[in-house]
Amino acid sequence: MSLHQNYHFLIHLAQDLDNLLKNSELLSCFSQNKDEIIIGFAKPNEDFYLRATLQSDFACLNTLEQYQRAKKNTIDLFQAALFRKVEKVAVFENDRALGIFLEQNFTLVFKLHGKRANLLLFEGEEVVDIFHKKLENDHTLKLSAIARPIKQDKESFLAENGNIKKLFPTFDKTLINSIQGESMEEQWQSIEKLLLRLNQKEFWVGSMAGISSLHFFGELFSEAQKYTSALEALNAFYYEYTKKSIFEKEQQQAFKKIEKNIQKTENYLQKTFEKLAELSESKDLEKIGHILMANLHQIPPKAEEIELYNFYTNKNIKIKLKTDLSSQKNAEWYYKKAKNQKIELAKLEENLEARQLHLSTLKNHLGNLQKIDNLKELRSFLKKNALTWDEEKDNSTLPFKVFDIEGFTVLIGKNAQNNDLLTQKYTYKEDLWLHAKDVSGSHVVIKYQAGKIFSKSVIEKAAALAAYFSKRRNESLCPVIYTPKKFVRKTKDLQAGQVIVEKENVLMIEPTLQI
Repeated sequence: MSLHQNYHFLIHLAQDLDNLLKNSELLSCFSQNKDEIIIGFAKPNEDFYLRATLQSDFACLNTLEQYQRAKKNTIDLFQAALFRKVEKVAVFENDRALGIFLEQNFTLVFKLHGKRANLLLFEGEEVVDIFHKKLENDHTLKLSAIARPIKQDKESFLAENGNIKKLFPTFDKTLINSIQGESMEEQWQSIEKLLLRLNQKEFWVGSMAGISSLHFFGELFSEAQKYTSALEALNAFYYEYTKKSIFEKEQQQAFKKIEKNIQKTENYLQKTFEKLAELSESKDLEKIGHILMANLHQIPPKAEEIELYNFYTNKNIKIKLKTDLSSQKNAEWYYKKAKNQKIELAKLEENLEARQLHLSTLKNHLGNLQKIDNLKELRSFLKKNALTWDEEKDNSTLPFKVFDIEGFTVLIGKNAQNNDLLTQKYTYKEDLWLHAKDVSGSHVVIKYQAGKIFSKSVIEKAAALAAYFSKRRNESLCPVIYTPKKFVRKTKDLQAGQVIVEKENVLMIEPTLQI
């Protein structure tokens, strides 16, 4: 177990921070990441930062020589503490809390209490500002109530019948287990030796049971680095812990995304096989067209169905007709449907082959991913195999889904009102506009780039997204219209998301996010 939050380690840390921060001026305090606070200090010709990570599963301090504040999405905190000099840094007795005492009776208190970790600003005894406001008990905390004075001598130990935990509530299991002796006298002697050891500036950082840890006992590690500065040890621990934590998080995300893609691919294959079987069992549409053409004179006007002799099977066949079409137009309709069916069958077979190969590749990636044990190798593997899944890039300046297709920015509306915003406010006449034909769905826009044409590949990939973000998402093929924005207009009588397209091209495409 790591002791980076333990009172006995914080004693040493407070001493190091006191040497570093005393007489410096607190110039900034802000947050730009969840559960993280950056506090900037300055002395003449010297700037440095203290970072407090106050997550429910990880609370830790570390120092930085420099820190680049983001231009957006940051918030200033604890403004009442600004421009005050640090008088001292000290730990609160028998508590996992460290205070930076400032001029004019202000105190910043870091409560490193696991799930209840917090940062509070006191003026005198009273809390005047707080980071995690949901921790209600912290709002009424008094500064003098944080420390827990306990008389820790031999007489008290004997009076408590050797109750180590009551006399030393700051000892964790590893410290308690290090205490030897059967009699209370022997145990007290062991406690005194332990306290002497805890007072020494000797800290170890390494891996303990696969977890990055900081401890006073180097013998607990199979391999560890020794430090004589608490601050250096804490910084080393922070970077080791976060590096491993980030690796595990990104590896787990990669596992989930690959497994999700495997499931989606298997579902697609199942549906495609079913669709192929359905198309294979359907009547031969081209032959029906031939039969109709051979019997045009026998088909009465506006007939819904007719029974004709099938010269391919030597049996009669019932053929459904469109009442608003002539006999010849009905035959042409069947020819057109037969042509589309052939295209669809060819496309389905092509997609099946590609998806089966994709499935095999994904399963291979999953096996290789299990063998990776460090962040650098993981990121290299994900990049090399195009497994970064930047499907919907976070772009705080645009309220749309944002994709990059071969260097072109593609914007996708999120709902009817958002579609109007995209098409009317963010799209220009040179941009290419796409939408799934005859169904509701997202407006899709490929942004124009001077000197570059919209290649067939770019249009097809954007069309696949337009099909995916429409009511035809689960169909094997979807017709998508595309046209320059100058041919798309909206009149006042149209509802949200509706537009008039004056000139269009149509592309049959498979709905997919795998662009």
